[in-house]
This record gives sequence, structure tokens and C-alpha cells, in this order.
Amino acid sequence: MSGTNSPEAVKKLLENMQSDLRALSLECKKKFPPVKEAAESGIIKVKTIAARNTEILAALKENSSEVVQPFLMGCGTKEPKITQLCLAAIQRLMSHEVVSETAAGNIINMLWQLMENSLEELKLLQTVLVLLTTNTVVHDEALSKAIVLCFRLHFTKDNITNNTAAATVRQVVTVVFERMVAEDERHRDVVEQPVLVQGNSNRRSVSTLKPCAKDAYMLFQDLCQLVNADAPYWLVGMTEMTRTFGLELLESVLNDFPQVFLQHQEFSFLLKERVCPLVIKLFSPNIKFRQGSSTSSSPAPVEKPYFPICMRLLRVVSVLIKQFYSLLVTECEIFLSLLVKFLDGDKPQWLRAVAVESIHRLCVQPQLLRSFCQSYDMKQHSTKVFRDIVNALGSFIQSLFLVPPTGNPATTNQAGNNNSGGPVSAPANSGMLGIGGGVTLLPAFEYRGTWIPILTVTVQGSAKATYLEMLDKVEPPTIPEGYAMSVAFHCLLDLVRGITSMIEGELGEVETECQTTTTEAVSSPAQSSEQQELQSTSDHMDKAIVSRAVWEEMVNACWCGLLAALSLLLDASTDEAATENILKAELTMAALCGRLGLVTSRDAFITAICKGSLPPHYALTVLNTTTAATLSNKSYSIQGQSVMMISPSSESHQQVVAVGQPLAVQPQGTVMLTSKNIQCMRTLLNLAHCHGAVLGTSWQLVLATLQHLVWILGLKPSSGGALKPGRAVEGPSTVLTTAVMTDLPVISNILSRLFESSQYLDDVSLHHLINALCSLSLEAMDMAYGNNKEPSLFAVAKLLETGLVNMHRIEILWRPLTGHLLEVCQHPNSRMREWGAEALTSLIKAGLTFNHDPPLSQNQRLQLLLLNPLKEMSSVNHPDIRLKQLECVLQILQSQGDSLGPGWPLVLGVMGAIRNDQGESLIRTAFQCLQLVVTDFLPTMPCTCLQIVVDVAGSFGLHNQELNISLTSIGLLWNISDYFFQRGETIEKELNNEEAAQQKQAEEKGVVLNRPFHPAPPFDCLWLCLYAKLGELCVDPRPAVRKSAGQTLFSTIGAHGTLLQPSTWHTVIWKVLFHLLDRVRESSTTADKEKIESGGGNILIHHSRDTAEKQWAETWVLTLAGVARIFNTRRYLLQPLGDFSRAWDVLLDHIQSAALSKNNEVSLAALKSFQEILQIVTPVRDSDKPETPPAVNVPVPVLLGSISGPGLNRPFVRTDSIGERLGRYSSSEPPVVTDELEDLNLWWAAWNTWYRVGSESTKPPITFDKLTFIPSQPFLTALIQIFPALYQHIKTGFNMDDLQKLGVILHSAVSVPISSDASPFILPSYTEAVLTSLQEAVLTALDVLQKAICIGPENMQIMYPAIFDQLLAFVEFSCKPPQYGQLETKHIANAKYNQIQLFAPAEWVALNYVPFAERSLEVVVDLYQKTACHKAVVNEKVLQNIIKTLRVPLSLKYSCPSESTWKLAVSSLLKVLSIGLPVARQHASSGKFDSMWPELANTFEDFLFTKSIPPDNLSIQEFQRNESIDVEVVQLISTEILPYANFIPKEFVGQIMTMLNKGSIHSQSSSFTEAEIDIRLREEFSKMCFETLLQFSFSNKVTTPQEGYISRMALSVLLKRSQDVLHRYIEDERLSGKCPLPRQQVTEIIFVLKAVSTLIDSLKKTQPENVDGNTWAQVIALYPTLVECITCSSSEVCSALKEALVPFKDFMQPPASKVQNGES
Repeated sequence: MSGTNSPEAVKKLLENMQSDLRALSLECKKKFPPVKEAAESGIIKVKTIAARNTEILAALKENSSEVVQPFLMGCGTKEPKITQLCLAAIQRLMSHEVVSETAAGNIINMLWQLMENSLEELKLLQTVLVLLTTNTVVHDEALSKAIVLCFRLHFTKDNITNNTAAATVRQVVTVVFERMVAEDERHRDVVEQPVLVQGNSNRRSVSTLKPCAKDAYMLFQDLCQLVNADAPYWLVGMTEMTRTFGLELLESVLNDFPQVFLQHQEFSFLLKERVCPLVIKLFSPNIKFRQGSSTSSSPAPVEKPYFPICMRLLRVVSVLIKQFYSLLVTECEIFLSLLVKFLDGDKPQWLRAVAVESIHRLCVQPQLLRSFCQSYDMKQHSTKVFRDIVNALGSFIQSLFLVPPTGNPATTNQAGNNNSGGPVSAPANSGMLGIGGGVTLLPAFEYRGTWIPILTVTVQGSAKATYLEMLDKVEPPTIPEGYAMSVAFHCLLDLVRGITSMIEGELGEVETECQTTTTEAVSSPAQSSEQQELQSTSDHMDKAIVSRAVWEEMVNACWCGLLAALSLLLDASTDEAATENILKAELTMAALCGRLGLVTSRDAFITAICKGSLPPHYALTVLNTTTAATLSNKSYSIQGQSVMMISPSSESHQQVVAVGQPLAVQPQGTVMLTSKNIQCMRTLLNLAHCHGAVLGTSWQLVLATLQHLVWILGLKPSSGGALKPGRAVEGPSTVLTTAVMTDLPVISNILSRLFESSQYLDDVSLHHLINALCSLSLEAMDMAYGNNKEPSLFAVAKLLETGLVNMHRIEILWRPLTGHLLEVCQHPNSRMREWGAEALTSLIKAGLTFNHDPPLSQNQRLQLLLLNPLKEMSSVNHPDIRLKQLECVLQILQSQGDSLGPGWPLVLGVMGAIRNDQGESLIRTAFQCLQLVVTDFLPTMPCTCLQIVVDVAGSFGLHNQELNISLTSIGLLWNISDYFFQRGETIEKELNNEEAAQQKQAEEKGVVLNRPFHPAPPFDCLWLCLYAKLGELCVDPRPAVRKSAGQTLFSTIGAHGTLLQPSTWHTVIWKVLFHLLDRVRESSTTADKEKIESGGGNILIHHSRDTAEKQWAETWVLTLAGVARIFNTRRYLLQPLGDFSRAWDVLLDHIQSAALSKNNEVSLAALKSFQEILQIVTPVRDSDKPETPPAVNVPVPVLLGSISGPGLNRPFVRTDSIGERLGRYSSSEPPVVTDELEDLNLWWAAWNTWYRVGSESTKPPITFDKLTFIPSQPFLTALIQIFPALYQHIKTGFNMDDLQKLGVILHSAVSVPISSDASPFILPSYTEAVLTSLQEAVLTALDVLQKAICIGPENMQIMYPAIFDQLLAFVEFSCKPPQYGQLETKHIANAKYNQIQLFAPAEWVALNYVPFAERSLEVVVDLYQKTACHKAVVNEKVLQNIIKTLRVPLSLKYSCPSESTWKLAVSSLLKVLSIGLPVARQHASSGKFDSMWPELANTFEDFLFTKSIPPDNLSIQEFQRNESIDVEVVQLISTEILPYANFIPKEFVGQIMTMLNKGSIHSQSSSFTEAEIDIRLREEFSKMCFETLLQFSFSNKVTTPQEGYISRMALSVLLKRSQDVLHRYIEDERLSGKCPLPRQQVTEIIFVLKAVSTLIDSLKKTQPENVDGNTWAQVIALYPTLVECITCSSSEVCSALKEALVPFKDFMQPPASKVQNGES
């Protein structure tokens, strides 16, 4: 009031008062003088008060009665002008609060008079209002009088007054109660003992109340009395009153001042005792009334419900329930039941409408609803009010659809009975469907022909009523169609919204409270309630438990009705917004039920949404079964009537947006999706997305539905599991409208986001989701069995998506997830399993690349867990899956290879699990992985995995699908071995540590440590595994693989073998190398000899490899050579091993069996290997160790271990040059050398092997046929070439027996023929006399022996004769080639045979032995020259043997296969004799050479007078050359034999003489054969014979008469024959006349003539005393005969005759001397 009591305001007030009084006095001057006087005295009074008092206002108030008096009097005048002035003045006073109680009373009385006179009614009301509102001085009677005054004015005839009065009454009533509130406020601090209110209704029972409260009480009590049509106690003077106004006033008081009733028991009592009974009483007409029932049926006429009262009653009830529910629990129960009843179909439409509005008011107050639930539903014997409200709304909505709005009596009665009235067609005007295929013009509900528009009745969440506000209407309004439905619809929505937001808010509070009060954070929401109870204070818990019970009861009470109503509305809705709201309500309810763990109701709501998403009557088992169980046959009992759960009606007028295939085993027709279905689907997605955590088991429902929708819409999974629109694969293709097409990406996006959001679910919910997806997938798998229709991949794709977004906690879902996907991978439907594999591999890759905490490198268990399914995929047999698996491995290697660590065995296991039968592409991919591993990742993997790498690489070698892979894998093994070598030190260290750890574990467990090649150190075992793998590949069925593996194995052992511990070599030799040799030998000997036509495709195979046997031969060769090389180069390592000699024997055995195999290639290679191991030189002894290192090719044992490299505990030495190696020895440790004796044993073992091989291989077979095996020349050559090297080592013990054995082999070897197809390559052409290499080797062998004997001890020299025998045997080959068993060979004789014969069809060709025999002969001569005097040579009649051997070619002479042979034989004979004859003469007495002479004589005889004829084409020069050879022989006789006749047996000399005699005359036979005609005369030879004969006859002193006789005899015979020849010739010449004589006769005579001339020459040269006179006589006697020949006609004879006659000139001497001579 600061404004009115400031000095200025007071001053103004005084002025105004004075002016008012003045104005009053002026007005009343004439008519009303007393008033004028009063006014003037009033002015004086005011002035005096103002002058005397400081507190002017207080003083004014004190004197207010007097001050007011003039004005009251003025009013009394009833003059309008004066009255108005006075009322204004009074109001001014009142407004300044300067009116006392008495004054106020006076004022009211005055106003009452004015009212009764109906004067200034509006001004009156105004004044009352000012009086009551500005101050609180009016009480009790005065107050009641003022109020009655207002009431009275309300009921005047004047409308304006009425309304103003009504407003004033309302305001006054409010003021009364406001005063009371203010009073309470003032006395709030004073605590009073409330006195119990007595039960009587006496109005004076309010003695305890304070003044304002008392007024209020009295007023309220009277209002009740008035409404109830009883007399008021306090408002005396009321003349009339309406119920409607009373109810409005009651309502406003109750509404505006609830605290008054709640705080004061007196007022509460009024409520209970007065208001409630009143309301119930007034309701009775509404309750009893039934629309449409005929009046006759009820005994008394029923009062019809009256709209204004009914409506106001409902308003009051709303307020009562809202404000005083706690006081009036029982009463409210009655009210609520009434409300529910008013919704019945038999009540008037307007009543139902306002009832719905009232209920709506309750529905927007969730706390109130909660109280209902607590007070009624949760009490045992109480009505289930809350449930009834919800159910009533539901049945109300149903009834609206079932009852036609016209209220036709025929159908109304049946309305309740399950819709048996059948669908009623919609009224024709109800906004019928547009032409455009089901597009309604208005938003509406439509169900079975009933069409109800949806009106916008209220804003969401506020219950703004329309009909409850129609306070001015007296007649019931007409309710527009759809209004009630719309309100009921909103009731449901608001109810759901309110309840859910309230409960969820409280739930949130409870949860946060629980969290804050718990002493430690509860780790997972799934913790049991006991634990939480322990951890939090109990009062919180109790509160929470109570709250929870309430929440659950609320939901349980309302869900059935809600669901029934919402489902029906959802089905009927044709408006997108309405549908959206319904779905939202269902969704929030589902979520709420989920949060409260109310599974049944949650599933029911979700089922409803799911059903809405699918086409009508869609057969989806998961929905039908669950719903059946949940919704107890889909009917709910609502108020005793059974209401069917309405399933979607097929004829809903919805726009079809998509047509697609249903997902079913049997192909069915198409199904249609409407836009509403899509909308439901989005809600479903939304539900799953936002409330996934509370879905639990109903994930199944949700996902199954989504799967079907996705299928119908034709969404297909793409990478990462997201679904993208794709065409349906079969059936009538999916038809999608553009509307839905634009929606699809959104839907697919939401679908993906739904699963992305699974990362925010707690673990339990996540497991529910995974389980649901798995069972969905199992169904899809069942459907896809046995047909190759496109399967539904929804579940698999979504499992993938879920896995990908939950990587951060992948462990908890990995097993169920991958376990299921592995099952999918085995599915027969290819598309299905392809996606299973895709999902699985994507998950594994993602899991490995994900940034886990802790990282995988520190969490090996997780890494192995992630990789395990990859390994499990190996058990799937479908190649496409395995390909995926391998591609995954490849990608893992490329991205994660460096960090696989303990996962390596799994990854390698996958590659290794590929079997041979799994197709080329699989093997190729797996191999690609392996290549990547070997090239890039060996250094990053734990060394323990290296062995697995070796195994896997080996297994690829054995795959026979693709040769290149096998070969490349062998290359990989080589790379691996190289890696081992380079990183040997680190690998060894790591393996040893690992081994130690394992050893410890094994000991702790008490088991034996088991690994391959156990005793060897782990690094060596790694090598041994590698060798063993290569060894397996060396016996692979494919030759190329064997070859490559063999080369690699031996290269590896060769290059890196030095890394092995010496003891490990034992294993290498026995377990790897010999084992391999055994297998190769076995395979080779059993291999197939069938010809392989071609190498597959158009590859031609060389003839040397066209059988399996030949291909195995190559392998055998390679293997044997490799092993031999190792024995050779690693001898220094192997020899100290202890069983070296045993190994040596085994190796020799292998060499022997290979050498004796019936395959040229193998046998030859075996010998090469033999040669290789024989080149080994024994290690140098320490004593005679040279100062300088020996030649590099001498292997010396390297002592690994004596040298320690920097920081190594064992050096890795490659076999470097020996010099370096020797240099590394420390002087303290001499090299290990084996015993010399043992060494000898090795060599003798080798000799025995050599002998066995030689004798076996060269022994001629017994029978011959096409397939007989005859050793090849190179083989034999190699065999023989081995001997010299071998001999070097065994010469000390080599004896005659051995020599004999050797001889046999050499002889047999040389005798072996060549196959005709090889001969052109081996046989020399005839123009050159070349030895074959075999023959050279044989001679070399003998040469080595001979040299050894030469420098050897005496006892060795007895071997000479044997060597001669051997050589001579070879010499014989020149004329008589050796036989090889029974084999028929083509002999290639001398050059006369045409060369064409080489290619003659004979199988076998004997060699041209001539050069060999000739070379042998040269050797014999050579050797003999050296050894002629050796005892053994003399004793063993070597010379005789030589001569005997030479006799053959010499006697054959021209018949020899080669002309050179006899020439060489002659020259050799001459050489040998020149050496041997002196020896023979020396030993003449011993008789050792006796048998030789006759042999020699025969030899001369056979040669000089050979029976063979010279060839026709022999030229003169040739002939002369040959003749000169004969001459040489005769010269030898003349120089070497005849001069020593006395040391030579006489028979021999006699034979020689006879020969010379024979030679001196050419024609010794008188019978000429045709063949001899052509013989040319050997004139020189004859000459020589003569000369020798003569010389021998005449030059020597004749020692015995016998000798002289022989020579003389010879001469006389000669001359006698000459005589005869000449005589016969002359005779014949004469007889023949003109005919010429035969050629040969002419030749003979010429020869005789020449002989005569020669004889005479010889005689002349001889000393005269040596010539017998008789001889001369005979010579001269020839002369006449010669002269007779002169007549001959032949010119040749003539010239010969001339020559014969000329020497006779020397006989022309005087006879005298002759006489003298004769005498002397």
C-alpha cells in the first residue's frame, strides 16, 4: 500500500475528500438540505483530523463512520447523480483503507437498500467488490450480506447486471478464500492442536476456526446447501439459486484452493460429508438412463440426464479426483467407476463425449493414475479401477467401430456381443475413398466399413476439452462424428506417454540413486538383487522395490486394454500421422515393459508392431506361436465382455507401395506391402535401435519380422553385412513404387545403424541379440536345405554387422558367433555358405586389425581365439569356402603378418590343411600364402613355427594337382634352408630357450618330451625335418618333382650341412640319406616299363624318359650321386662317427645294386658315384703332416667346436678351402684321423664291390632275346676306369688271385658288343684306327698294374706273365674277335667291307678290335723290351707265347681283317726277336726255350710262304713294299739266327734252310693253278733268299760236313730245277708255233732266268774257296740250254735271257789255268 500512504497520496486524498463533500453539498443544496449540512460538517471534520493528527490515515479510519456518514446520506437520496457521486467517494475511501468495520457495516446496509431498490446495480457490485478486495474489515454477517447482495443482483432481469453479478460473485468467493489463505500464512508458525471435528453438520461447529477461515467455511457450506436445494445457514436473504451456478462456484473453489481443504480438517469434512454425496446424488439420472430402452420397461419414469448439470458434475469430479484424491479414496473409486460406466454404448452420445473428455483429463496426469493403481488395483478386494479405465477406453473405441453412428435400434443392442452384428457399411457421405487407389481425403480410421474421421481435438499432453467447457449450453450439443473417437485416441496416447515418461523418469532416478549409494560401481546391470541390496542403503532399496511393484502393476493393469485398442486403431488408421502416434505408443509401451522386465507384455506389443509390418495374414510362425501363447488366444476380457484381439483386416484401404516374394520354403504368390507396413517397419527398427537393451528374447520376433520384410523388399547383403537394394532373384520380380524406392536406402541405413547401436547394449542384451540372429539363421538354413533357391542371408549379414561393431568386447560373443557361422559355412546352399564364409572371414580380419585394449600382441589368448575359427574352417569340405578361408589368410598375412606371433601355427595349419583332392585354384591360393610367408615373414614368426613352415611347404610339394606348385615349393624349401643358415645363431638360441621351457613343463607334468628326431638339439631337428621333407619329395611319383627335390636336398646338405652337430650327421646318413636310397632303389626296380605316350597335353617326351622306369632311373642317378658327393665332401665329419665302415658298406651296396641295374643310365651313374667316393684321400696323419697345406682337393676333418667365433657357442663353418681350414686348427688339438687298417678295410670293401659289379655286369647271359640287357660301352669304360684309382689303395695286398679276377673282368668287358643303334657313335670310322675309350681304359688298367709291378717288390714280378697272357689274348682279337656268350654279332671286318654295313639290321655289332689288338701288341712289345730278362718272363715262356700269338696274323697275312695287323705283327716279331733271341741263346742249356724254336720256324714258314692271296687291287708299289717286309724277315734270319747256328737246335736250322731254298726259287710247284697265274714274282725276296742261302752256305767255315752238304745239296737242287724248266720251255715254245705260251709259263721261265743271274752274282761274291767246283760245273752246264732259248718270241723272256747270259762272260778264260787249278 505504499502508494496510498505516502504524504503526497494522503494530501491528495484529503483534497479529494473535501472536493467530494463540497460537490455533495452543492448537489443537495436545494433538494436535500440535511445532506448538505452533513457534507459541510464533514469538511470541517476532515480538516480538523488532518490538522490534529500526524498519522492522518489512522485517524481517518478511526473516525470513518462520521466521515462516511454524509456520503451514506447522499446515497439515501436515491438520486442517481448524487448516488453515483457518493458511491465513487466511498470507493475512494475504501481504496485507501480508511474504512472501519462499523463504517463498512453501515456501507453494506446502505448498499443493500440500494439493491432492494434496484438502483445503480453495476455501481453497487463495483463498490462491494472494492470493499471486499481492498481490506479485510468485512466479516461474518456483513460479509454474508454483501455476498447475498451480489447473488441477488445475479438473478435480476438485466442481462448485463446478471453477468457482472456472476463475475462479482465468483470474485468475492475467491476473495473469501484468499483471505483465509492469507490468514493461514500469517499464523503458519503458531502450531495449534487440531481439535477433532465433530461429526454433526451444525454450522456452529466451527468455533475453532479463525475469522477468515470461518467465513470461508460458512460460505462453502452454504454453497453445498444451495446446490443441494437446501436452505443456506449463513447466506441469509438468498431468494433464488441455480444448480449450474452453484456447481461452477464449487468447482472453482475446489480447483483454486485445494490446500484449504487439505490443511483444515473442517473443510475436509465438508468435502467428504457434503460435496461427495451431493455429486453422487446428482449423477443418479445419468447412471440409470439407458439410451434407446423403452420407458415401459422401467416402473418409474427415469429422469433424463441434463447436459449442463451433468457436464458440470463431471468437471467437479475431475477437480475432486485431481486435487483431493488422497482424502477421498473411496469416493473417487465411485466417481471413476461412474466415469467408466458413462462410456457405455447405451449412454447418450454427448454423455459419452464428455465422459471421454473427463477421462482424458485424468489420462494426462500420470501421478494420479499411479495413485489409482496403488489405491485400487494393488489392493486385494478393491475394484481394479485403473485397469477398468483403460479397458473402458478400449471397448469404447471398439464400440465406436461396431455401432453405426445413427444409433439404429436394430443393431445397437448387439453392439457388445463380439461384433456379431457384422460390418456396417460406412455412411455414404463419410469422405469416401478417392479414385486414386485407396487415398482417403481426410485423416480417418476405417474398419470393416465403418469410417470415422480423425479430428484434431487437442494438443498432445493437454486435455483441452470441448464439451466440458460448454458452460453456456443448456441443450446437449450434437457431437460431430469422430470427435469421441479422436478424444479416446488421444486418451490412449496421453496415457501411454504419461505413464512411460513418469515411470522411466523414476526408474532413472532410482538407478542413479542406486549407483550413487552403492559403495562400489556395480559392474553389470545383470547383477543379482541381493548384491545390490548389500551394497546400498536399505531405505533406498525399499523405496525402489515399492516403486517397482507399482510400476509393474500399472503396466500389467493397462497393457492388455491398450494393446487391444491400439492394434485395432493401427489396423483402422488411414492417416500417416495417426499411425505414427499409435506405433509410437506401442513402441514406448514395449520399451517400458522391457525395462521393467515384463516379458509377456513386451512381447505382445512387439508382436503387434511386427504384425503391422507384415502383409495381412502373412504366415510367420514366430509371430503366430508367440502371440498365441502370450495373448491367450488373442481375446481380452474387458468388463466381462470378451473382446477379440483384432488381427489386421485385409481390406484396409492403404496405398500399396511394394509387391514381393514371401520368404517361405514353398514358393508362393506375391505379397503386397502397404505404406503402413513400411511405417511399422520403421517403428520396429526404431524400437530395436533405441531399446535394444530391453528386448531380450523378443529380438527373435523383431529380427524375424525384419528378415521377412527385407526379403520382400529385395534387400540383399553387401560387404560388411549392410543390406543394399538388390533385385529378387526368382519368382515374379519384386515391384517397388518410387515412394518406397526412395525409402529403401533409408531403411537399409537404419537397419545398419540398428546393429551398429548394438555396441551400446550391455553384454546380456548383446547375447540375446546374437542368439536371436543365430536361431533366425538356423531357420533360414533349414529353409535353404534341399533347394538351391536364393536363401535369406539377413541373419548372417547382421551377425557380421553386429560382430564388427562389437569388436571392443569381441571375446564375449566370439564363440557363439563364429560357432554358428562355421555351421553356415557347411551349408549345402552355395550362396548361404558363401555368405557364412564372407562373414566369418570379415570378422576375423576385422578382429585382427581392431585396436584392442590391451593390444593383441599382449593378449595372445584373444589372438588365438580370433584365429581359431579360421582353422576350424579347414574342416569344411566345400572348395568355395576353403578359397575364402585362404583368401582371408592371404589378406591377414598382407596386413597383419608381422604381428601374428603365437597365431602362426593356426595360420600355417590352414595352409597345410589343403588336401591334394581339393582342386587347383585352392591349392594355388594356399600356396600363394605360403610363398608370402616364406618370402616375407620367416624372421617375424616364432622359431618354433619354422618346423610347421617346413611341413607345410613339403606338403605342397606332394600335391599333384599342379606341377609348378610342387616345384616352386621345393624352391621355397631351399629358401627356408637358406634362411636357417643366415639366421642360424638366433634361431638356435630361441629354439634352445623354448626347448628348455618345454623340458621343464614336461618334467613338471612327468611326461616325456616328444618331438621328432628327439635326442638331436632342436636346431638340428629343424634341419632334419627339412631334410626329411625333401627326402619324401625325392620319391614323389612325378619325375620333375623328384629331380628338383633331389637337387635341393643335396644342395642344402652340401651348403648348410656344416651347421649340424657331428652327432646329427648320424641321423642324416641313416634316417635321411640311406632311407631315401632304399626307397628310390625299391621304386626304381619296381617301376613300370610301359611306354608313356606323352606328358599330358601336347608335351612330347624324349625317348630316354618315356617309361616310368626310365624316369625313376634319373631319380636313382641323382640320389646316388648326391649321397656319394656327401660321403666324399663330408668324409671328415662322417669318419669319426663310429659306424662309418657300416655306412660305407651300405653305400657300396647301393652303388653295386645301381651299377647292376638293367639300366644303362643308372649303372653308369653308379660307377660315377663309385669313382667319386674313391677319389677320397685318407686324412693326413699328424706325424707326417706337411708344413704347407696339402692340395685343396684333400678333405680334412674340420673340428666344429675347436674354433669359437665371436660370441658363438658353436661356429657355423661352410666347407671352405682346406688350406683355410687347416690354418684354423689350434695347435693343441690334432685332427682326428681314423686307423689306417680301418681305412684299408674300406678300400678292400670297395674292391670287392668293384669285382662283384664287374663280374656280374660282364658275364654273358645264357639266353638272348630282344630284351636281353647288355651293358653299355660308357658303363664298361667307367667300370674299368675305376680300377686304377682303386688299385692305388689296395696294391699292397693285391695278389695273383685278384689279378686273375681282374683279367676275367677285363676280358669280358672288352668282349661286350655294342647295340647297333649306338654303334655309329662309338665305333671309329675305318679310315682311322682309333681305340674306343673302353679299350683305352683296359690298357690303362694293365699299364697301371705293370708300372706298379715294375717299381714294386720282387714278389710282385711273378705277375708279369699273367699280364702278358692278358695282352696276348687281346692281340688275338685282331684276327679272331671274341664271342660274347651265344650272341650273334655282325663282325665289322677290314676296310674292304662297305661302311653301309654299320646300319645293317643286326641287333648287336661287334667292335672293330683291330686297333685294340694292335695297341695291345705294341704294349706287349714295349713290356717285353723291359722285362725280357725277368725270371718269371723266362720261366713262363713268354717269348714262346708271343710268337705263338703272332703266328696267327702272320699266317693269315692278306686274310687278316686289317692289313695293318700283319704288318704290325711282323715288325713286332722282329722287335721281340731282336730282344728275345739273345736271351733264348743265353738260356739254351736250360731247355727253357726248346719248345720255342719249332714255333718260331713254323711262324716264319707260315708268313713267308702264306697261303693267302694278295688282293686284286694291290698296286705295284704296295707289292714292292710288302716284299721289302719279307726281305726284312730274311735279313733277320741272316743276322740273328744263322750266325749263331751252333747255339740253335739243328732241326730248326734245317727248317730255315729249307725255307730259304724254297724262297730262292719262286716256282716250286709244277702244277700251276688258275689262282696263281697272277702272282707277281718276288724277285727281291728270291734274291735275298739266294744271297742268304749262299752266304750261309759259303761264307762260314763249314763246321760239320753235314752243314756243307745241306748247302751244296740246296744248290744242286736249284740248278737242276732251272735246267728242267728251261728244257720244258724250249720244247713248248717249239711246239706252240705261232700261239703264245700261257702267261704263267712265261712268267716262270722269266723267274728262272732271273734266278740264274742272281745265283751267278752270288757265287761271284763268295770267297772262291768256299765254292765247290762241282757247283761251277753245274752252272756252266746251263749255258747251252740258255742259248737255245734265244729263239723264243716273248720279248720279256728275251730281256731276262739277256740278263742271265751276261754274267757268263766271267767264265770266258783260257783253259790252261783251269787245268792247273784242277791239278792243284
